[in-house]
Parts: sequence; structure tokens; C-alpha cells
Amino acid sequence: MPAACSPRAIHGRHATGVGLLKSTINFVRCPLFIRTLCLLLLGLLPLAAGATEYRRLPPPPRTGLTTDWLIKDAGRNRLILYLPNYHAPVQAYYQWLSVRPDRPLPITFTARENLSLFLDNQLVFTAPAPASYTLDLAALLPAGSQPGGLHLLCVWHPDAIPNLASFQNALAPAERSAGTPKTPTTGAQPRPRGHQGQNVFLGFLLLIGLGYGGLRATYQPGFARIYQLEGMWGQGAAEQDFLVKPALTWLNLVLVLLFALSFALLLVAIHTNIENIVILRRLFDVAESTIVVKVLLYTLLVAVFVLGKYLFLELMGYIFDVAELVAIQYREFIRTVLFMGLFLPGVMLLYLGLNRQLPETVLWVSNGVVSLLLIGTVWRVARTLHRKRSLLNLHLFSYLCATEVIPLVVLLKLIVFTY
Repeated sequence: MPAACSPRAIHGRHATGVGLLKSTINFVRCPLFIRTLCLLLLGLLPLAAGATEYRRLPPPPRTGLTTDWLIKDAGRNRLILYLPNYHAPVQAYYQWLSVRPDRPLPITFTARENLSLFLDNQLVFTAPAPASYTLDLAALLPAGSQPGGLHLLCVWHPDAIPNLASFQNALAPAERSAGTPKTPTTGAQPRPRGHQGQNVFLGFLLLIGLGYGGLRATYQPGFARIYQLEGMWGQGAAEQDFLVKPALTWLNLVLVLLFALSFALLLVAIHTNIENIVILRRLFDVAESTIVVKVLLYTLLVAVFVLGKYLFLELMGYIFDVAELVAIQYREFIRTVLFMGLFLPGVMLLYLGLNRQLPETVLWVSNGVVSLLLIGTVWRVARTLHRKRSLLNLHLFSYLCATEVIPLVVLLKLIVFTY
């Protein structure tokens, strides 16, 4: 007899049917809210089964550089996403690139000297000088590597933080959307910086020239008291007259703003990577392309430094008990800074005229003028203080080092020796 027709099977089916009947009767006798809850749960079972079948779409393939960078987590030996406000800055940053066969991948970036690029952990480029560069990563793939697929790009500098915001695809937005590639670039080619922001620089230079011309025509005696060559090296009456008058007059305040604007133009035009200084990058997040905003920001910083030095001198004068020298020291500082700042627009004109042909010469001239401005200011202040009280006094010499020499070294390191 088949097992399905055996008495034991028939008895089992009868028992199962009786059990279902008893369960149905018990369910009908249950309270209304319990029956409603059970029915809702039974109705949601198909939805839950369908939800388990949901799959996230794969991420779209990356065809070029992105704004997301990776850093190495040494503890877990893997690359993690770099968050500027969370992770501490490092020297090496990574990014996975998707390179297509027989398709160029041109990028553009601003580099300091000795900035290096690695592809698949092999050195492919080192910046010989501070400049803006354009190169084709597809043409620089190491020998033996696959022409297409994912490749690891590494940006590294031995002494400073790379300017990650300047790394962009060299293709124009319209060309990227149309899919028409540019002619591949086989090597690194410096990009002339003279054409970037020339109209902005010329507009600010015109404003500076009008400011100096208007002040000279309106306040001729006070203007001549500051911008007088014989007064800078001699001991004329004009020099002594300036040192006894208040330093913060309306004329001097306007001249400080003009000096700050001239110095800011020089920093933005020639020292293009100064925003990579950790303190400035943490306090102010200004894009590389917003030249006007950068000029105004640096103008504000320079003006605050010049005007705020008086409070610093007052504090140090109280600590060293030389408060009687603070006023004359600050007046000499203002006078020397304003006089030396008159040459900064000339350096900007040299930049606009010769930066395309002689970028290294313009950089050397700029660093020389800035160094002369900083060192000349300290020398003039020390000379004036020595006339009042001898600097052979160790106490006064320590005060001069704390207020002038140490700030000089810091500024030279940040502005001159970095570039």
C-alpha cells in the first residue's frame, strides 16, 4: 500500500485538520484588537519579503579627478577619506583614478617646488619650480601597467601641504559634457600665470595709483613728511617732526590701507600658495579662483597686522618696563612701512609685464623687495631706538628681539623662504 494511503498517513491528516479547526476557533474567540494585529502582520509579510530583494545601484564610474582625497591610516594599513576639519594635514594624499584605454587624462594644478606625483607608487613627475602645470596622467603611466582601469595617484611634498584645491581636470566643462578629448600632453608644461586675473590686478593698481595721487594733492605736507628720501637716511627736521606727532592720523590710516592693498596684490599674484599656510587655511577657506576675495582678505590681514602691532608693543613694553619707547618705536615702524610700501606697485607692474617671459626673475625680484621691506623696517626701528637708549643694554636688546627680530624671522619664513 502506498505510504500516502496508509492508515497512519490518514490519521495524521485527520489530526492536522482537527488542529487547524481548533486554531481557527480559538482565533475567532480572541479579542478584536489581537485579531486585527495578526491580520496586519500577515499583510506586511509580502512587503518585507520584497524589501529584502532591494539592491543599491553601483556608484557611477569616475572619469577624472574629484574633490575627495584619501590619506593612509597607518594603524589599520589602509586608505581612508580625508576630512579637512577632522583629520590633521599630512604630506601625502591619494586618489583612485579611472583611466580609459587610448584616452588622455589631462589635469592642471598649482605646485610648489619639489612637489611630486606618483602613479601606482612610482614617481612620474617632480615640480622644478613654483608654477602652475598641465600634464596628461594617461601618458605618464608606469611601464608595464595596464593602459586602462583604476590607478592610484599620490600627491606628495616633503616640507609643505600640497594645494589640493588646485588639482582639476584640464578639459573645459563643455568639452567634458560633449566627450571630445583634448590633444594629449606627454609631459609637464608650465602654465603662464600672467593671464590669470590681469584685469583684477590692473583695476586694483589703478585704485592704488588714484589713492596715492589724491592724498599727495590733498595732504601735501603730511605726504612729503613720510615719502622723503633724505629723511629716511638722515636726521632732518622732517624726521624728528614725524616722530613726535601721533602715528594714527587719518592720513596714516588711509596710507596703511593702500600699503595693505599693495602687499595683498603681491601675495596673491606671485606667492600663489600662501593660502596653504595651516593657520590661514584653518581660519579662512577661500577658493583659488576667487582672486578679488583673496585680495580683500589679505588686505584685511595685513592692515590688522600693521595696526594691531601697537597693542603688541604696549604689552611687551609693559613686560620689559620700557613703555616710554613704545610710541616712538611704533611711529618709526609706521613711517618705514609706508615708505617701503611705495615700491610694491612697481613690483606688480613688473609682474604683469614680464611674468610670462621671465617668471623666475619676477619671483626673485619679489622676494628681494619683500625681504628688503621687512629687514629695512627692523633696521630703521633699531636705529631709532639706539638713538634714545643704547642697544648695548642687554635688557633693551632682548626687548628688540622679542618685538622686531622674532616677528621678522617668522614673516621671512612664511613669505620668502617658502617660495
